[in-house]
Amino acid sequence: MKDNLKVLFIAAEALPFAKVGGLADVASALPKALREVGVDARLLIPRYGNIRSKDYDFHRIGNSIPVPAGPSEERVHLLQTTSDDVPVYLIWDDHYFSAREKVYGFRDDPMRFVFFSRAIIAALKALDWTPDVIHANDWHTGPVPAWLNLYGDDAPYKDIATLFTIHNLAYQGICGRLLLTFGQMEDVPHLRVEPPGQVNWMAQGIAHADLISTVSSAYAREILQEASGMGLASLLQQREDCLFGILSGIDVERWNPDTDEALPQTFDVDSLKMRLVNKTALQRELRLSGRVDVPLLGMVSRLDNIKGLDLLLAALEQLLDQQDAEFVLLGTGEPAYEEKFQALQARFPDNVRVLIKFDERTARHIYGGVDAFVMPSRSEPSSVSVMTAMRYGAAPIVRATGGLADIVVDTDAQTDRGVGFAFETYDEAALLDAMQRAIAAYADRERWQNIQRRAMEMDFSWNASAQAYVDLYQRALALHQQQS
Repeated sequence: MKDNLKVLFIAAEALPFAKVGGLADVASALPKALREVGVDARLLIPRYGNIRSKDYDFHRIGNSIPVPAGPSEERVHLLQTTSDDVPVYLIWDDHYFSAREKVYGFRDDPMRFVFFSRAIIAALKALDWTPDVIHANDWHTGPVPAWLNLYGDDAPYKDIATLFTIHNLAYQGICGRLLLTFGQMEDVPHLRVEPPGQVNWMAQGIAHADLISTVSSAYAREILQEASGMGLASLLQQREDCLFGILSGIDVERWNPDTDEALPQTFDVDSLKMRLVNKTALQRELRLSGRVDVPLLGMVSRLDNIKGLDLLLAALEQLLDQQDAEFVLLGTGEPAYEEKFQALQARFPDNVRVLIKFDERTARHIYGGVDAFVMPSRSEPSSVSVMTAMRYGAAPIVRATGGLADIVVDTDAQTDRGVGFAFETYDEAALLDAMQRAIAAYADRERWQNIQRRAMEMDFSWNASAQAYVDLYQRALALHQQQS
């Protein structure tokens, strides 16, 4: 076992700098938790255009760094700052990231993140610190374990082990193989799961990392099956001995209803009745009824088909036709879903509020004010938003898939242990039934508060998960040394 373990966590997004999905939460919270257990964990992300120098104490490391780009090279700068006592490095370039404020959604995203990965590799030589393990996350960093496995025979690369974490297998970074020439990685082998003429960076990360992990045990099992493997089940089956599931956590200091200054009223599990102040404040803010007896459902999410939004739209139409309930949605994403939810609000103007944006203050108000939090996902590796909602006393209504199956015990199935309402079959009727069961339970105040308390008392801290990652890093390092 190696003492004084050094880990470089690389990702496309991380709080507080840039956030689109749950990866940003993990990328900020896990390195912090690792440092608390003695790991020298550091974070490296791109510097996007919305990351302003006036907001952070940046300093530049050394001179500009050459990065391969096609037949020549481009130069980047490496910035450093700290966040929650975690050293953070940022790649600053003038084209692929720093000139753009969004994280994703550009036609050249594969080129951008191949460039980011090559910049990470180049930046290692500019640091006075060499990691024992690089922890790469999702397809955006898949080129890093691939390059290290195929080309990293020289110092400082040859002794670096890799862990590749799959946060969501649905996004794979598929692009034409001509991009390998741009990244000067022409020798990357074609995998059987890649169509002719294409490269799949999720698959390449899986194939070349020393070890692979996912963000929940249930999701690790699911993606080995053809139905859930998103075309990569056969590759994952080949590497099953190297695949592990570790349930993600949340930063319980950052997300704490007892100290959250964004809430109109702070509360804890022993002062749960005070939470109703947040509900009525949220209803007033949204110009809803303000009635405590009307159940208020909510969702904070990226608007994407994988989140079960087709089910939710259909089930909400039926629910709101039949019962007195309210619903609030906060998120952005696919324009078609933005329009459909806005149409739902137009049909039910007294009961539905749709906020096509993301801001953390509003998210905190929703977590701390809604009665139930809905997440009917088609697939859900883990769910930071559901964990956060539960910590803030919102009962979850979820489809029992992936990490949600690990998190949510159905209260009707296990009366004394239940923390929410779960359904298994991916159809509108099953979701509608779960929402109706939740509304029926809400009418019984004592029962509802018991559900809330059990949800709030679940331990979603990173303590156990951080130690599990330390064990994986040690295993990856030992495996890498054996194969060197």
